[in-house]
Amino acid sequence: MAFLSIPLNVTKTGLAREKKIKKSLDEALNMLLTTPRNNNVCDPKYGFVFNNMRFEIFDEHEGVIYNSGDTIYENGFQDIYTKKISGSSKNMNTFAAELKEAVKQYEKRLEDVSVTMTYIREERIIYITIKGVISSTKEDYVFTNTLRVWK
Repeated sequence: MAFLSIPLNVTKTGLAREKKIKKSLDEALNMLLTTPRNNNVCDPKYGFVFNNMRFEIFDEHEGVIYNSGDTIYENGFQDIYTKKISGSSKNMNTFAAELKEAVKQYEKRLEDVSVTMTYIREERIIYITIKGVISSTKEDYVFTNTLRVWK
């Protein structure tokens, strides 16, 4: 079985394919992780809401994004300013829980998904780990990535 390669690439025989499911999952999760919500016209819910906050003030001491206005975030993301940067998807008040829900919705090839996000203040980097089980092979799967924190 072959999976679509991301980014999409048109070849002489059609869209490029990826034979290894792990590489295909890595590409799909990287795209989900780096796409802001409301950025995809076909599906506005696709993406990771954390990327919508890149121009907001990051509060390193509290580990949250500071709400500099008096109103709800313009795209309707209620309570987004109360979510913690570091944490696991077991705690609903974290961006990790938001990412887990996005992964469960858009990557059906994974089951038993869990997400952790760890912010290292000295490095100004958020380490992201997504774990799950590949549905078709029942193999354990781990995806790691980092996000640089803005200032």
